[in-house]
Amino acid sequence: MTRRLLSNHADGRESGFVVVAALWLLTALAVLATIASIYVTQSAKALAALDATAQMDMLTSAGIELAAYQLSAPATTRRPRRGRFGFRLAKCNVTVEYLSEAARINLNMASRTMLAGLFAAVGADADAAGQFADRVLGWRGGLRPNMQDAEDGIYRAAGLGYLPRRAPFNNADELWLLPGMPAAIVERAMPYVTVYSGIAEINVLDAAPEAIAALPDMTPARLDAFLRQRESLPPDPELVLGALGGKQVGATTGVSDAYRVRIRTKFPNGRQRTSEAVIAIPPAGEKEAFHVLAWREDIGAQQEP
Repeated sequence: MTRRLLSNHADGRESGFVVVAALWLLTALAVLATIASIYVTQSAKALAALDATAQMDMLTSAGIELAAYQLSAPATTRRPRRGRFGFRLAKCNVTVEYLSEAARINLNMASRTMLAGLFAAVGADADAAGQFADRVLGWRGGLRPNMQDAEDGIYRAAGLGYLPRRAPFNNADELWLLPGMPAAIVERAMPYVTVYSGIAEINVLDAAPEAIAALPDMTPARLDAFLRQRESLPPDPELVLGALGGKQVGATTGVSDAYRVRIRTKFPNGRQRTSEAVIAIPPAGEKEAFHVLAWREDIGAQQEP
């Protein structure tokens, strides 16, 4: 009798262990299922984001290629200064605008007078505007030899760990590296400068008022008079320059080989994204239809091209 009771007691203990083990196993499986569910959800989100990024790149590339096609078509006798078109692809609406870089002031080629004029146009007083123009000249190596040591001293006094490059700007963002330049002035000037136009002048038919105001000896009255009639002027260089009051140093009606292309994409879910590229259109006969000089994604609401 005692043996039978001990046997039943041992069987009960073993059954209890089995139940506990089964419960632990079920709990572990539940945890693994939860982890797996979270992993699958996160992976799906990551893949969806990856698909959206790939789709954005595809649409942006399509916009750039179509713009380059319009600018390099054989039937075009005179390359347009600007243009706009739209298309629908992958259930997305895409709007593309392009504008010749000649509408912007070239940091590497503009005169000191024009650079100072731009800084004055965006809010600097006359003395400060001249100093900012000197910083641009010093960076690109345009100062006289006897002024270079003084320019180096300005960088050292500002506590900067570098000196002026003494070479052309690689991109307009290097304007932020110049000592003594208030952030507000740099930010306001950025929409009107470039390093890609290849010319020292600006196309006054497309340039922003701030850029035209930078022209030597430009007055508010002359600027206002020109802007009032600009849209109605025929594309005749003599007439356009005449509307500025005669021959105007720094003004042109020509275009650049470089264009700023802005691609605005609206997705089916209502989300919108804007990208911008600067492309160069090579001469006819070259293998490549265009070269990408700069590319920025998701730039948001900024100055119109």
